[in-house]
Order: sequence, then structure tokens, then C-alpha cells
Amino acid sequence: MENQNNQNQNKNPNSNPNQINIELKEEVAQGIYSNLAIISHSTSEFVLDFVRIMPGIPKAEVKSRIILTPEHAKRLLLALGDNMGKYEASHGHVKVDDRGPGFPPLGHIGYN
Repeated sequence: MENQNNQNQNKNPNSNPNQINIELKEEVAQGIYSNLAIISHSTSEFVLDFVRIMPGIPKAEVKSRIILTPEHAKRLLLALGDNMGKYEASHGHVKVDDRGPGFPPLGHIGYN
């Protein structure tokens, strides 16, 4: 039996039983540009709507919606914070200005 286990390990020396192989399809790899995220939640899920708004145009469209469990939302928050820290360490502080030209104030964004 030990010999059989060694043979299975030799077939794929890099195999890890905890590894997940993730496929990235070409149409998804292109990505979708978004310059606004609207986040809402219930007791059981977080909903992230990614929107592209254009200056001077009062209507925008949700380009993608991601639904997460609260635990995964927290993991995303921590991962974004970690990555933003690394980015700012390399490239400097990212300034947040929500008063960009042609963009509505945050309190005036709603769904139709």
C-alpha cells in the first residue's frame, strides 16, 4: 500500500490536497471597469454592486454584483486593507476625494 501512495504522489509532485485550482476564463480576465461601489447588507449577506458612472451623466448602470457571506465580506475587508497598505508603502498615500467633477454627492445615489 505504501508503494501505491508513493506512485500517486509521483504522478503529481506538486499536488496539495488543500490547493484549489482556479480557472480564469478569457472574458472574465478582461475585467470590468468600475469607479463606484455600492455596498448593502442583510443579516445573512453583503451585496457589492460595482457601477461605472460618467461625469455629467445622471444615470449609471450596475456592471457587476457580488454577493458575499458576512465572513467572506470581512475577509475581503482585511485583504483590501492589507493590499492598500502594501500599495501605499510603494506608491504613496492614496487621496480620497468624493467631490470629483461631474460626480453626484454620495447621498444622491439611488437605484431605479
